[in-house]
Amino acid sequence: MPAVEGAAHVELTGLYKAFGATTAVADFSLSVPRGSFTTLLGPSGCGKTTVLRIVAGFVEPDAGSVVIAGVDQVGRPPNLRGVGLVFQDYALFPHMNVRANVGYGLRMRRMGKAERVERVQRALELLGLDALGRRFPHELSGGQQQRVALGRVIVLEPEVLLMDEPLSNLDAKLRLRLRAELKELQRQLGITTIYVTHDQEEALSLSDQVVVMDHGRGQQVGAPEAVYQRPTNRFVAEFVGQANLLPVQAVSTTTNGSVTATAVGQPLVVCLPDERQPAAGSAGLAMVRPEHVLVGPADTFAAPGAWQVKAKVVSSGFYGAFQRYWLALEGVPEPWLVDLPLDLAEYVASGSTAPTWQPGATVAVGLRPGGACWLW
Repeated sequence: MPAVEGAAHVELTGLYKAFGATTAVADFSLSVPRGSFTTLLGPSGCGKTTVLRIVAGFVEPDAGSVVIAGVDQVGRPPNLRGVGLVFQDYALFPHMNVRANVGYGLRMRRMGKAERVERVQRALELLGLDALGRRFPHELSGGQQQRVALGRVIVLEPEVLLMDEPLSNLDAKLRLRLRAELKELQRQLGITTIYVTHDQEEALSLSDQVVVMDHGRGQQVGAPEAVYQRPTNRFVAEFVGQANLLPVQAVSTTTNGSVTATAVGQPLVVCLPDERQPAAGSAGLAMVRPEHVLVGPADTFAAPGAWQVKAKVVSSGFYGAFQRYWLALEGVPEPWLVDLPLDLAEYVASGSTAPTWQPGATVAVGLRPGGACWLW
């Protein structure tokens, strides 16, 4: 998928970095539009933090270029790159209060006291910390410490803001609240941000564009909706959310970004994630998200002419906002995961009320229009 539109502020081209015999980043390229929020998403060890540290200047690439605002940064020290980095552990000075922590970088730059005090005060007000200026890190909550770490970077007015899993040490409820605050703050500042996380939900909710990485390479770059709904390969499909896999065979392509295929002997229109088209007769896999599955009683499934198969309920569980089912579909080798919300009116093909299917029950399974996506 192409990156989101906009003038490139950060341009990474052909980055390669190895540590001994281990390749951390391999032929990695990325265009980051000015003012965007771009997230590097992937499992531990995929190279995302190495890319961030290369941009920051803490790690020099073995090959490739890092261009910020039109200037190649390779070989330049971190303090001359115009970037600010928020670390995972915040790295606050325990012997300094909030105001001193936020203003530390300005002191190191030997900025005049009057301007320094003004910029620190402005940052504290922006972050809602102006009443906590005299407190020390140990007197702050995790969320407040995270804001202080962010303020220490913002006050320097960097060209680019880099963030390495800054919310990972917080509890789940606080992380949800701070995500919204962080995104709103980024929009207010209009600062180009590159964010690292292994949390798929965090990446999807925060980002203008998501970069999915694996084994040091970019697997897909695109808007969150595109990466989730139209993953280009099996790794992206299974890493970003839950994915059901359906063996398919291409019959013919169309002009609207889809391919007519067969699955379990029945015709099925499968969306294509990009401009590539499978050859007629070629076998492949399609992905179906759990929420795109239609389920109904086996004898009253109301979708004449549409793709549908019978399935047996393996197990189920209540997840608060939805009921989750594990289904074994006839002719499909791997079990499927199906999430049916509490309001099932548009999901249950029969239009019946909320089902109470028990393990061993036979049901009918279909797909919402556009619910299947071809995987390369």
